[in-house]
Amino acid sequence: MPQDGRGEASTSERIDALEAEMARHGSSRDGPVRTIFALLGDRWTNLIVLLLWIDDFRHAELRRLLTRLSPEGSISQRIMTLKLRQLERNGLVSRSISGDVPPKVSYALTSLGRELASHIHMMIDWTTHHQTVIEEARALWREEAD
Repeated sequence: MPQDGRGEASTSERIDALEAEMARHGSSRDGPVRTIFALLGDRWTNLIVLLLWIDDFRHAELRRLLTRLSPEGSISQRIMTLKLRQLERNGLVSRSISGDVPPKVSYALTSLGRELASHIHMMIDWTTHHQTVIEEARALWREEAD
């Protein structure tokens, strides 16, 4: 399929091609394409990945850093645990427990998670590069909506 979705094919043929592409990638509710995009669209996951890209962190330190860096403020224990489990389940984060008493739990990106972090950085760069155009489009939309 062409990069912009528009080629010599008719609209109907392009829709059929998109449908076939979606079938190849899996379109079930719990398929990786849908679940990873949903995970990345929440307010905490990208920041967790970016922090773990910097270094491995113990649970408490990671929570403190998330609270420090997030415009949303503090993350609840429950939500943080849920996000870390989702990242672990999808092979993006590994969890290790020390043999100490009490045990110390720390989190690190897997190689798959590190690769994802590089793509998140690319999306941040793309957004920053296009920030002015995006802000102009928003202003125009607001003007037209009034």
